[in-house]
Amino acid sequence: MTESSMKKLASTLLDAITDKDPLVQEQVCSALCSLGEVRPVETLRACEEYLRQHDKLAHPYRAAVLRAMERVLSSHASELDKDTASTIILLASSEMTKTKDLVWDWQQAASGVLVAVGRQFISKVMEELLRRLHPGTLPHCAVLHTLASLSVANAFGVVPFLPSVLSSLLPVLGVAKQDTVRVAFCSALQRFSEGALEYLANLDRAPDPTVRKDAFATDIFSAYDVLFHQWLQSREAKLRLAVVEALGPMSHLLPSERLEEQLPKLLPGILALYKKHAETFYLSKSLGQILEAAVSVGSRTLETQLDALLAALHSQICVPVESSSPLVMSNQKEVLRCFTVLACSSPDRLLAFLLPRLDTSNERTRVGTLQVVRHVINSAAAQMEDKKPFILSSMRLPLLDTNSKVKRAVVQVISAMAHHGYLEQPGGEAMIEYIVQQCALPPEQEPEKPGPGSKDPKADSVRAISVRTLYLVSTTVDRMSHVLWPYLLQFLTPVRFTGALTPLCRSLVHLAQKRQEAGADAFLIQYDAHASLPSPYAVTGRLLVVSSSPYLGDGRGAAALRLLSVLHPNIHPLLGQHWETTVPLLLGYLDEHTEETLPQEEWEEKLLMFLRDTLAIISDNAWICQLSLELCRQLPCYDEAPQEKNFLYKCIGTTLGAASSKEVVRKHLQELLETARYQEEAERECVLFPARGKCAAPQGLACCFGICAISHLEDTLAQLEDFVRSEVFRKSIGILNIFKDRSENEVEKVKSALILCYGHVAARAPRELVLAKAESDILRNISQHFSTKDPALKLCLVQSVCMVSRAICSSTQAGSFHFTRKAELVAQMMEFIRAEPPDSLRTPIRKKAMLTCTYLVSVEPALDEQARADVIHGCLHSIMALLPEPKEEDGGCQKSLYLETLHALEDLLTSLLQRNMTPQGLQIMIEHLSPWIKSPRGHERARALGLSALLLRYFLEHLRVSALVPFHNLGLLIGLFSPRCADLWPATRQEAVDCVYSLLYLQLGYEGFSRDYRDDVAERLLSLKDGLVHPDPAILFHTCHSVGQIIAKRLPPDQLISLLLTMFEALGDPEKNCSRAATVMINCLLQERGGVLQEKVPEIVSVLRSKLQEAQGEHILPAAQHSVYLLATQHCAAVVSSLLGSPLPLDSHTCMLWRALAVEPRLAAQVLGLLLEKMSKDVPFKESRAFLLGRTPDRVATLLPLSATCALFEVMSTPAAGPAVLELYPQLFVVLLLRVSCTVGVQLPRNLQAQERRGASPALATRNLEPCSSAVDTLRSMLLRSGSEDVVQRMDLEGGWELLRTSAGHEEGATRLARAMAEHAGPRLPLVLKTLACTHSSAYENQRVTTTAFLAELLNSNVANDLMLLDSLLESLAARQKDTCASVRRLVLRGLANLASGCPDKVRTHGPQLLTAMIGGLDDGDNPHSPVALEAMLGLARLVHLVESWDLRSGLLHVAIRIRPFFDSEKMEFRMASIRLFGHLNKVCHGDCEDVFLDQVVGGLAPLLLHLQDPQATVASACRFALRMCGPNLACEELSAAFQKHLQEGRALHFGEFLNTTCKHLVRGGARQGVVGGAGPGGADQASPQMHHFPDLLGRLLTTCLFYFKSSWENVRAAAPLFTGKHHPLPRPHAARQPRLMPPLHRVPGAALGAQAAAAGGPGPAHCG
Repeated sequence: MTESSMKKLASTLLDAITDKDPLVQEQVCSALCSLGEVRPVETLRACEEYLRQHDKLAHPYRAAVLRAMERVLSSHASELDKDTASTIILLASSEMTKTKDLVWDWQQAASGVLVAVGRQFISKVMEELLRRLHPGTLPHCAVLHTLASLSVANAFGVVPFLPSVLSSLLPVLGVAKQDTVRVAFCSALQRFSEGALEYLANLDRAPDPTVRKDAFATDIFSAYDVLFHQWLQSREAKLRLAVVEALGPMSHLLPSERLEEQLPKLLPGILALYKKHAETFYLSKSLGQILEAAVSVGSRTLETQLDALLAALHSQICVPVESSSPLVMSNQKEVLRCFTVLACSSPDRLLAFLLPRLDTSNERTRVGTLQVVRHVINSAAAQMEDKKPFILSSMRLPLLDTNSKVKRAVVQVISAMAHHGYLEQPGGEAMIEYIVQQCALPPEQEPEKPGPGSKDPKADSVRAISVRTLYLVSTTVDRMSHVLWPYLLQFLTPVRFTGALTPLCRSLVHLAQKRQEAGADAFLIQYDAHASLPSPYAVTGRLLVVSSSPYLGDGRGAAALRLLSVLHPNIHPLLGQHWETTVPLLLGYLDEHTEETLPQEEWEEKLLMFLRDTLAIISDNAWICQLSLELCRQLPCYDEAPQEKNFLYKCIGTTLGAASSKEVVRKHLQELLETARYQEEAERECVLFPARGKCAAPQGLACCFGICAISHLEDTLAQLEDFVRSEVFRKSIGILNIFKDRSENEVEKVKSALILCYGHVAARAPRELVLAKAESDILRNISQHFSTKDPALKLCLVQSVCMVSRAICSSTQAGSFHFTRKAELVAQMMEFIRAEPPDSLRTPIRKKAMLTCTYLVSVEPALDEQARADVIHGCLHSIMALLPEPKEEDGGCQKSLYLETLHALEDLLTSLLQRNMTPQGLQIMIEHLSPWIKSPRGHERARALGLSALLLRYFLEHLRVSALVPFHNLGLLIGLFSPRCADLWPATRQEAVDCVYSLLYLQLGYEGFSRDYRDDVAERLLSLKDGLVHPDPAILFHTCHSVGQIIAKRLPPDQLISLLLTMFEALGDPEKNCSRAATVMINCLLQERGGVLQEKVPEIVSVLRSKLQEAQGEHILPAAQHSVYLLATQHCAAVVSSLLGSPLPLDSHTCMLWRALAVEPRLAAQVLGLLLEKMSKDVPFKESRAFLLGRTPDRVATLLPLSATCALFEVMSTPAAGPAVLELYPQLFVVLLLRVSCTVGVQLPRNLQAQERRGASPALATRNLEPCSSAVDTLRSMLLRSGSEDVVQRMDLEGGWELLRTSAGHEEGATRLARAMAEHAGPRLPLVLKTLACTHSSAYENQRVTTTAFLAELLNSNVANDLMLLDSLLESLAARQKDTCASVRRLVLRGLANLASGCPDKVRTHGPQLLTAMIGGLDDGDNPHSPVALEAMLGLARLVHLVESWDLRSGLLHVAIRIRPFFDSEKMEFRMASIRLFGHLNKVCHGDCEDVFLDQVVGGLAPLLLHLQDPQATVASACRFALRMCGPNLACEELSAAFQKHLQEGRALHFGEFLNTTCKHLVRGGARQGVVGGAGPGGADQASPQMHHFPDLLGRLLTTCLFYFKSSWENVRAAAPLFTGKHHPLPRPHAARQPRLMPPLHRVPGAALGAQAAAAGGPGPAHCG
C-alpha cells in the first residue's frame, strides 16, 4: 500500500469516527489499530494531523482517536523517529491540558499517549511535562496523573527527574484545597515513592547507581508532614484512603530517625482508621509496608505498639471471608503479611497472644487464630522451630470442636504441621487420627452451604480437604513415611473409620510401595511390636468384605483390593503370585462398570471365587479356621451395613466350606444360629422389599449355610435338624430355653431364617445328593409351616420351595425323578398367590410362587388339564389386575419388584406352553389372556399383549413341524391381536404388531418354510411400528390399514372368515380406537380378499347387522356400510339376497347398509337391477282361503317383494344413487308402478301387523310398512332421486299419492301420475312406454288397470304427438280392447277419447278406429249399466265433432238407438252422458240430418223435455244442451228460438212457461200439418219442411209422455201430465178421432201438484221414486 493510499484510508476511517452509533465508533477504532499494526508511523501521523486540523472536533471523538493512538504506540513506540515522537508528545500534551476542567475520558486518553511514548522517549516526555509545571502554581491534574503513571511504567527513566519534579510540586501542596487535586497529589507521591523504591532495589540495572535514598528523604518527609498532619484529618474518606495508600511506600523513604519519631503517631493513626472504613485492604497494605519499614530500621517503638497492633490485626483476620468480595480476600492476605512481619520480630509475644485464643469457643476467633497459626508455621518456620510442643499442646481443644469451619481450619493447620515436622513430636498421632476421623465423615453430615462463588461445593468440605491432606502428607512429605507406616493400618478395622477406608487404603498403598522399594525388612510388619495393629486375618476379612460394595466411599472396593494385593507378604507368603494375577482382573472388571451397571451378584461371586482360590492356595486348616473365627467376630461390625453383612456371611460359608475340620464347621454353624440377629431382615435373607438397604437375594445366614453345604451337606443338614428340634419351636418356653427372651413373633422370624437355610442348602448342595434329601429331609421340615399367616414366613416358605424345585429340575437325574409332592406344592403356591391383595404388589410372594410353579411344571408327573387351567388363571389374575406399575421416581424397589414378578409370570407361561407345543396349546394360552387383552383398562391390555407377544415368540422359536399341517386358529388369533394396533397405549400397539408378526411366521412355518426364512411382506410389519408410535389418528389408522393389507396377503383363504368374525367381535370393544382399527382392517381384508367369500356373505352380513345393533360407537355404522359396499362390489347378488333376508320392518342399521350400496353408481345400478328382479319374480301377494270361497277379499303380501320395495326406497334415498336411478329410470318406474297397482288393498302378514300395532322400536325405521304405501313411497323416492321433483310436487298438490294408496282412488291416482309425467317428465316417457308395452298381458288385473289408466291419460296430452308416441299408444290401447277386465276396456275407451283433447288434429286420421271402438263399447257386455258403455258415450261426445262426417254417418243411427235407453237410466251418470251425447250428435248433424236420425230426434224430444225436471242438475243441464242442439234439426225456427232463449246455461228456467211455449209451437206445427194434409198440395207452402216426415208427432209425444206418468223421479212424473195437458186443447174434429190415451189428471200421481207448480210458474214436484 502506497503512502498516499494509506493516508487516504486513514482519513476515511477518521472521518467515520464521528458516527453516532457507538458500535461503529468501536469498529473504526479497531480498524485504525489494525492499520497501525501494519503502518504504525503513517497511522500515527494521520491521527495527529486529523486532530490538529479538526480543532473543533468534540472531545468524545478526540478521546477515541487518542485511545487508538495509544494502542498503536503500546507495541510500536520503538519504531518512531524523534521528530514524530516530538510531534505526538506536543499533541498529547496539548490535548491533555487544553481545558482546565476535569474531562477525565479525554485527558486520560491523552495521558495514555504520553505514557506510551515515555517508555521510549522519556526525556522528551519529561521535558514537556516539566514545562507544564509552573512554580507557585498548582499543576494540571492530568499532568500529575501522567507523572505518576510514568513513574510506574518507566521508573528508571523518571526517578532521575524526581528531585526536579518534587521541587516543583512540594511548594504548592499547601495551596491545594480541592479534594480531587489532593487525591491526585497523593497518587503521584505514592507512585513516585514506589518508583524510587523499585529504582533503589535494582541499582544494578539503574542508569545512575549512585542514587541513594537520602536524595529523596527530605522532600518525601516534607510531603509526609503535609499528608499526615493535614490531609489525613479530612472528612473525605476517599482522600484519607489516598493518603494512607501513599504513606505506605513513603515510609520506606523517610529518614530512619524521622520514621522512629513518627511511629508513635503514625501507627495509632493508621489503626484508628480501621473503625472508620469498611474496606480495609488499603489500610492493611499500608500498615504492612510501614511495619516492614519499622522492622528494617530496627525500631524500638514497635514493641510498645505491639499489643494494639496484634489486637487490631486479629480482629481483622477474624472477619468472615466472603469469596464474592476480592478486597476482603486481599485484606486477609495483607493482614497475614503483617503477622508474618511481627512473627519474625516478636515470635514469643505473638504466640502468647495467639495460643490462648485457641481455647475460646467463638467460631470466628478460633478459625481466625488457626489461620494465623497455620500462616506463621509456614512463613516463620525458623522462628517457630522451638515452639512446636507448645503449638501441638494448644491444639487439644480445637480438635474437639465440631464446627465444620473450625475443622477445616484445624485440618489446614495439621497439614502445615506435617510439612514442618510437628507430627513427629509426641502428640502427633492425635493429629493423624483427627485427619482420619474427618476422612470418615459422611457427606450428609456437613450442613453448611458453600459460598455462591464456589464451583464445587464438595471440594471445600471438611472431608474433601481431609482426604486431600492425608494423601498429600502420605505421598509428598517424605519425613511422614515412618510416622504413618504401619500406624495407619490400625484404622482399617474399626467401624467408625469405615468412611475413611478409601483414602486410608490409597495412602497405605503408597506407603507400602515406598517401603517395598526400601527393602523387605522395612516392609514386613512386626505384629508383635505393634500390638494395636489388626491381625492379617482381620485385615483380609475387612478389605474383602468392603470390596463387595466397591463404589461406596469414592470407590473403596478398588482401593481395598489394591491394598490387599500390596499387603500379600504380610498376610501369607504363598499368595503373592496368585494375587498379583487375580487382583488386576478384579480391578479391570470394576473399571468396566459403574455403580449403576455393576451386576452385584456376579461381582460378589467373583470375590468369593477369589477367596476360595486363596484358601485353596494356603491350604492350611489352622489358618482357615482362624480366618473363619475372625470373620465371625466381625459380624457385629456390619449391623448397619446389611449388604456387606450378607456378603460376610457368604465369606464365612466359603471359609467353612474350605475347612476340613467337621467339628469346627458344626461349632461355627451352631454359633451362627445361636447368635444371629433374627429380628433383622438382613439375617433372614429375604425381605418384603429387597431393594431396601440394598439387600439382594441370595444373602445372609441362609447363604452361609447353603455355601457351606457344598462341601458339608450332611453336617449342615444335621446341624439344622438339631436346631429345629430345639425349644425355639415350642410355644411354651421353659426357663432353660436359650431363646427364653424371645417373643412368639421372634420365633416366627427364627423359623423364617431356618426355612431359608433349607432352601439355600438345596440350591447350593451337589445336585447328585439333593434328590435323595429333597423330600425326606428338606421339604419335610419346610412343609410343616405352610399354614402360617405371617407374610415374612410365608415369603420364606415360597422362596425355599422355589430353591428346592429349581435344584430338582437342574439335576441330571430329574427326568427319572418322580416328585410325589408336586401337586401338593403347586396347590399350595396357588393358595399363596390367591391370598395376595389383587390390586397391589407389596411382597415378592407372587414372584417366588410363580417361579416355584415354573420349576415344578417341568417335573414329573405332569399336571392335569384342570390344574393347568387353575395355575394359568390364578397367576394371570394376580398380576393383570394390579394397578399400573410405579414409575422410577415413585419408588425404584416397587418398579423392580413388579418387573421381576412379571418375568416370573412369563417364565411360568412359557414353561406351561412348552408342555403342549401345538396350535391347540397356544390357543389355550391365548384364550386365558383374551379377557385381559380386551380389558377396558389400558395397563391390563398392555400386560396381556406383552405376554401374548412373548408366548408367540417362544412358540415360533421352538416350532418343530414334522409334517405340513394347517395352523387352524391363525385367523382367530390375528383377529384378536390386530385391532390392538390402534390401542391408546403406545406399548400395546407395538406388542400387537409383534404378535401379528409372529403369527404370520408361524403360518409360514406350518406351510413348510424354514425358520431362517424371511418373508418380505411380513417384514414390512416391523417398519410399520414407527407409525404406531405417532399419536395422530390419521397416521395411526393409515398404519392399521397397512397392517391389514399385509395380513390379507399372507392369510390362507380358509382362515379368512374366522379372522373376519373375530374382528367383528372387536367392533364392540370398549376401547374406541381398537374398534376403529377393527373396522379399518375388516374393510381392508374385504377389499383385498373379498373375492373368496361368496359362500360366507350371508353369515358376514348377518354378523354385521347383529354387531350394529350391539355396538354403540358412531364410527361403526360408516365402517359397516363400507364393508357391505366392498362385499357388494365383489358379490353383489349375494349381498342383496342376504340383506333382503333382514326382518321387517327394517331397522335403521339395515337401512344404512342398503344405502351404502348406492355410493357408487355402477354398483348402485347393479343393486337396483337385482332388486327389481327380486320384486318381479315373486308373486306380490297370496290369496287366503276365505277369498277363494267368495268371502271378503284377504290378500296377504309376500315378504320378498315387500323387502325389495323397502330396500329400493333406502337405496334410492341416497343422493349418490342418482346416476343409477337415471340409468334404470324406465324399469324402476314401471316395476314400482306395477308394484303399487298390485298391492292396493293387500294386507301385511299377521306377524308384521302385530308389530305395526305394537309400534316400532326406536331402532327401527319410521316408514310405513303397509305394502301399497311402501310402494308409493318408493315410487315417489325414485322420482325425486331421478330429478323429477316437479312430478312429485304436482302429485303432492293434487293428492295423487294418497289416491294411489286407496282402492277407490287408485285409478285416478294413476291418471294424475300420468298427467304429471306428461307435463314434467315427457322425455322419459318413450322408454317408459316401451317397458310398459309388455304389461298388457299381466296376470294381475290391477296391474293392467293401472297401466291402462296411465296410458289413457298420456293421450290427453299433446306430449304423445310431440314425442311421436301416438301410434304406439293407440296400438297398446287397442291390444287391451278385448281385455277380460271391464275397467281395462273402459280405460281403453277413455284413452282413445283423450285423443280429442291431446291430439285433436289426429282424430280424423284415426276416426274409423275410434268410432268403432266407441260403438263397440256401447255394446259391451250384458250389464245394462256397464261402465264401458258409459265411457263410450263420454268418449263419443268428445270425438263426434272431430271425426269425418261420413265416418260418423254410418254409425249415427246405431248410436242414437243404443243410447236412447240410457235417457231414463236410474244412474245419473248414464242419463247425463247419453243425453249430452245425443246433443252432440244433433250438433254435428245440423243441416244434414237424415230422416232416420231425425226420427230418433223426434222420439227423444219428450224425454229431453221431461228430464229438464230431473232431480240431478247435471242431467237437467245436459237436457238443456241437447234440446238446444235438437232445435235446428226440427225445422221449426220458432221452436228452435224458444229452445235457445229458455235453455241457456245459467239461466233460470220457468218450466211451465217454457212448456207452454214449446207445446204451442208443437201444436201449431201439428195443426198446420193437419190442414195441409186436408187441403191438398196447396197447403205445403205453409207447413214445416221437416214436419211432414212426422205426421203423428203429437201422438208420439203424448204416447211417450204417458210412460213417464209412473217415473221414479217425482219431478219428472209431475212434468209428464203437465206436458200432456199443454197439448190437450185440440180441434174438435180431430179430438173425435183421437183415442183417449190420457187418463184423468186426478188419477195421475202428483198431477195436481204438477198443475199447481205449472200454474205458479215453478218446477214440477220432486222425484219420489
